[in-house]
Amino acid sequence: MSTSFPSGTGLAEKRRWFVVDAAGQPVGRLATEIARVLSGKNNPQYTPFMDMGDHVIVINARHTHFKGSKATQKVYRRHTLYPGGLREVSVQEQYAKHPERVIEFAVRGMLPKSKLGRAMGKKLKVYADAEHPHAAQQPQPLEIKMSATAKS
Repeated sequence: MSTSFPSGTGLAEKRRWFVVDAAGQPVGRLATEIARVLSGKNNPQYTPFMDMGDHVIVINARHTHFKGSKATQKVYRRHTLYPGGLREVSVQEQYAKHPERVIEFAVRGMLPKSKLGRAMGKKLKVYADAEHPHAAQQPQPLEIKMSATAKS
């Protein structure tokens, strides 16, 4: 019995494009499914050390929501590397200024923290509204299925 092993050549030509409508979806559950597609874990040829994932376009990022108290208590923190340079932005402020960054941060947090993870993150395109400039790639709709326990 022989085992097939992907060679890594021609991966970029075989990548598919998917579009996800994020309206009404919780951010965390949406991000886990998007991270699976970006990393290629939905592909039967999945290999952990190769970028086997597809491109994902997320539209309507402005209309997502958080479960529980995360909508009021979650804070994004970064440091400017200067003394006293800790900067904090709440989720409400982030939604008001840059709603697409909320999904980008959630998905990138679920990808590997390496060169491979950064390459996977570059295949994510997030837009606040329903319009996107990737019609030439003919993206297929990707349905995010929510379980019965997740809907409550």
